[in-house]
Amino acid sequence: MKLHTKRTTIYLDSDLHRALRVKAAETEHSISELVQEAVELSLAEDAADLKAFESRKNEPSLAFENVLKKLRKNGKI
Repeated sequence: MKLHTKRTTIYLDSDLHRALRVKAAETEHSISELVQEAVELSLAEDAADLKAFESRKNEPSLAFENVLKKLRKNGKI
C-alpha cells in the first residue's frame, strides 16, 4: 500500500461487495487496492473531461432547438 494513505469507511450494496471480494481473491489484490484503482480511474476521467471542456470553451455554441430544426429540415428526424 502507498505511503500517506488514509483510512475511510464506505458502504456498498451486498451484491457489489460480494463481487468485489471475488475479484479481489481472483486477482490477488485487496479490496482496498481495487477500490483505490477505481477511484483513481474515475478521477482521471473527470480530469480528461475538464481538459476537453477547457480546450473547447471558445467554440461557438449551438442552440439545441436550432439543431433540431436543421435535422427536421434535412429529413434526418
